[in-house]
Amino acid sequence: MTKRGFFVSFEGGDGCGKTTQMRLLLERLRADGKDVLETAEPGGTPIGRQIRRILLDSANEALSPRAEMLLYFACRAQNVDEWIRPALAAGRVVVSDRFTDSTLAYQGEGRGLTAGLVRELHGIACQEILPDLTIYLDIDYRTGLSRARARNAGQEGPDESRMESQAEEFHDRVRQGYLALAAAEPKRIRTIDAGQSVEAVAAAIWAEVEPYV
Repeated sequence: MTKRGFFVSFEGGDGCGKTTQMRLLLERLRADGKDVLETAEPGGTPIGRQIRRILLDSANEALSPRAEMLLYFACRAQNVDEWIRPALAAGRVVVSDRFTDSTLAYQGEGRGLTAGLVRELHGIACQEILPDLTIYLDIDYRTGLSRARARNAGQEGPDESRMESQAEEFHDRVRQGYLALAAAEPKRIRTIDAGQSVEAVAAAIWAEVEPYV
């Protein structure tokens, strides 16, 4: 039988540097000959990318918190069924930009929806699938927002700034939600100071991932 693969997710507030650090980890894993699936939330699959456009478009301010949460889980369910579960069954390494911890932080804590509801929907959408290791990149939310807004201002293509445009109080609650999750599950969720240099953060991430791969 093929050994089940390894699933690592990246989490953090907007502008924490996830994209850069995930790219560096993927490069290292592939250079070591690992068979890696790269995916993202929201997005990942072709169907998920269509849902992503609804979720992140700044024009969709009328999107209610419950509708927002259900769309995230619809996207995640498709990702699990189409990509993540088959990849893990084949023994591959799965690296995902966000997973259900994002929903617990953003919709559970940020929007004021209950963690119990989020976990119930996770059971329906993802069943037993959960990351083996989660890298949480922690940064002051004001610093992260400044980075994210500068990045979006220089990007061409679809406007995906809906989450960055939320009030600062929302982003503060999101960070507190992440810190609470990390405190509750320290074995799975590893907190890394994202205010360090890119090289220092990458080294800290590799120290957490290497024992598993």
